[in-house]
Amino acid sequence: MTTPDAAAEPVTVGKRGGRSPRDMAMSLGILLIPIALLLLFYRLVLDGDRPVSIDTEPTLQQARAAAAFEVVVPRGLGDDWHAVSATFERKGGGATLRIGYVDPDRDGIQLIESSTPTADLIPVELGSDPEAIGTFRSGARTWQRYDARPGEEALLLLEKGRTVIVVGSTDAKSLESFASSLS
Repeated sequence: MTTPDAAAEPVTVGKRGGRSPRDMAMSLGILLIPIALLLLFYRLVLDGDRPVSIDTEPTLQQARAAAAFEVVVPRGLGDDWHAVSATFERKGGGATLRIGYVDPDRDGIQLIESSTPTADLIPVELGSDPEAIGTFRSGARTWQRYDARPGEEALLLLEKGRTVIVVGSTDAKSLESFASSLS
């Protein structure tokens, strides 16, 4: 049994028992260096920031087989353009093909082709109150330029039996380049 006096004695820590801020900084540095090296390896060697491209051909074949509208696809885009999503669906009175791309600046662009009536399609794809702000001409096609949802711009092509929309958060030059490549 211990006496009350023995229990009340303070315990002293030796000179090496305490931790200084310098010790903590060194410990963190030792942990952060391998993490930084792994991150650099992932980004530079493994190309970890590059978007994962998908094959859009099965979705395009599905849209062509439905024969709801003439399907156009971009041609001649560089290797720095990546298709990242593709869907085709029939809903209500029409069919809609959506293909998502990432441009060379890593901004998103979506190609939407639809036989849905334009009055129904525009609010769904461009927001409830898109504003027409001009036109863009590419070959024989004249695209309407819209200020769409916040931070997005769109190009809209109205043709008999289909509507083609190119919308994205990228600059106008990328949208126009993409729209010009459609055939």
